[in-house]
Amino acid sequence: MPHLRIETNVSKSKIPEDFVSKAIPILANSLGKPAQFCVVSIIPDVQMCFGGSNAPCATASLMSIGALGLNENKKHSKVLFELVEKELGIPKDRMYITYQNEPSSNVGFKGTTFHDIIG
Repeated sequence: MPHLRIETNVSKSKIPEDFVSKAIPILANSLGKPAQFCVVSIIPDVQMCFGGSNAPCATASLMSIGALGLNENKKHSKVLFELVEKELGIPKDRMYITYQNEPSSNVGFKGTTFHDIIG
């Protein structure tokens, strides 16, 4: 159910092929969610300018049912910014992350919603 989506101006050729598979356990661990429900997607080659510069940059959004909030988001930011800087070469001051805490009734799965699945 958690989904981390990253859009970046970094070219596809410079994104490690195993980036998303490396990101899944980091995301799952930070959120305390099962890895089999986590999704990571990266959209490279976006025409993007951050602060007037075309240097590597990104925007990200993290949607989850729970596990988000004031203190939790600080923890998530730490590990996600470290991951993106290490793997994609994007400095921590060249990316924003927005957090979306969705109610279970707003996330569909298996022909129903998580509200019905998790109760």
